[in-house]
Amino acid sequence: MKTKLSALVLAVPLVLTITGCSMTDNDSDEVPSGGTSTSRDASDAMEKVSSGVYDLIGVKGKASDSRPTVTDCSGKDTKTYFQILHPWSFTPASASDLDVAMERLKAELPKNGWKIVDYGPDTSKNKNVNLVADNDKKKVSVKVIAMAKDEPPMLTLDLVSGCYKVPDGQEVERF
Repeated sequence: MKTKLSALVLAVPLVLTITGCSMTDNDSDEVPSGGTSTSRDASDAMEKVSSGVYDLIGVKGKASDSRPTVTDCSGKDTKTYFQILHPWSFTPASASDLDVAMERLKAELPKNGWKIVDYGPDTSKNKNVNLVADNDKKKVSVKVIAMAKDEPPMLTLDLVSGCYKVPDGQEVERF
């Protein structure tokens, strides 16, 4: 089974508007199906996935207090299809732990069902280190950026789901 969640995560800064949504896995850059779920249940599941990623960071620090949000699946009926986006950040207690946190994620994500599909510096003047990983089982992708030159240094994380369909007779709840 091939999925292209990584293409979606790379598009997160563009508010997920340039990626399609498909109910089947295929070799294109379309978003894979997340299955059938209510918005609330999918959001709760995403919080658990985010919590698992947080646990893998393995250094002391503080995570931002953000909640998942519902976004559209491009090209799909917005009343019945949706994705979950959970952006958050992590500020290590010590600036020197930023690299440790990123290296832990690089090592631990694959041990926990994630496939790293991209890793390295971006093209910005700061050359921020980016990590993109897909979890095919959970139909979630994560993009982590180590913002080493920010004050304070931090990781930004964007987790995004596959494209869900609400159960028959229901509509997408927006939050």
